[in-house]
Amino acid sequence: ADDGVPVCDLSALKGIVEYTPEECTFTALAATPLADITHLLARHGQWLPCDPPLIEAGATIGGTVASGLNGSCRYRFGGIRDFIIGARIVDGSGRVAASGGKVVKNAAGFLLHQAMVGSCGRLGVLAELTFKVFPMAEASATVSMTTRTMGEALEAVAGLQRARFDLDALDVVQAGDAPSGWIVLVRLGGFREALAARLDSLCAALGPAANVRHDEQDAMVWREAREFAWVPDGARLVRIPTTLPIVPRVESLLASGGGRRRYAVAGNVALAAWSGPIDVLDAGLRDLGLVGQLVLGEPLAPGPFIGAVTTNVFADRLRGVLDPDGRF
Repeated sequence: ADDGVPVCDLSALKGIVEYTPEECTFTALAATPLADITHLLARHGQWLPCDPPLIEAGATIGGTVASGLNGSCRYRFGGIRDFIIGARIVDGSGRVAASGGKVVKNAAGFLLHQAMVGSCGRLGVLAELTFKVFPMAEASATVSMTTRTMGEALEAVAGLQRARFDLDALDVVQAGDAPSGWIVLVRLGGFREALAARLDSLCAALGPAANVRHDEQDAMVWREAREFAWVPDGARLVRIPTTLPIVPRVESLLASGGGRRRYAVAGNVALAAWSGPIDVLDAGLRDLGLVGQLVLGEPLAPGPFIGAVTTNVFADRLRGVLDPDGRF
């Protein structure tokens, strides 16, 4: 590279190695575009329910695992860690290690492939990955409700969780560019004949302000979420794991940057388009005891994480085994 740091180019390591629709599993090389995978799965009525982002932007299956990114439908189905069942990994000494397997029931041994999720390339090179997949919903719909304040939106989210609706996604987003006003977005999916009754129950819980989107309108709402279409050009997108009770404190910090915000997975993930000085966000996250991960925008030094980054003893020991010479 121009800065003298060696770069491992995996762009040619692409292709779907194996796909068994009847077993709901596939194996792909790490640089395989998510678009190729999702198109193949869709032809058989299947999908990756962790709802991986940036498909249209060219994201790869290996990059998604390394970054640990998930979409809004993680709310119901779980994250990518729950769907990866095997991997082949090249460690810092050039050795190839296999973890897991190519069938769902193979769970023997240390789950090294799960440890690679979110590792950001610091443990080894992902070469090949195997996943389980689910059938796609026959139909889906989105219900939205606009609130005047963040507090009202969070109360609605908490109420939906207490009611135990079977929801695919539950996000809170800003209502346009206004400083106040929030929209609660709820997605339902499943069997077509049962969807109407479920929608009626959900709309009754949300009240007369509920608005329902079907088909293409429903798909567009979550495509824009998946592709981060709401992030302005030139802004950094930072992902911050959080919890619903501390969202108001996180919002106070993020609002000071003036950028758009989205609280996904029922407030458990804050997504912020940050255009201000990154050291301000870094310091604010440290005060809150939270960690932020850069998803889009100008790279950070020395790595993609800011805020209250702490030493992970387990990860350090694993790194010492997989990369004893510090190549990664």
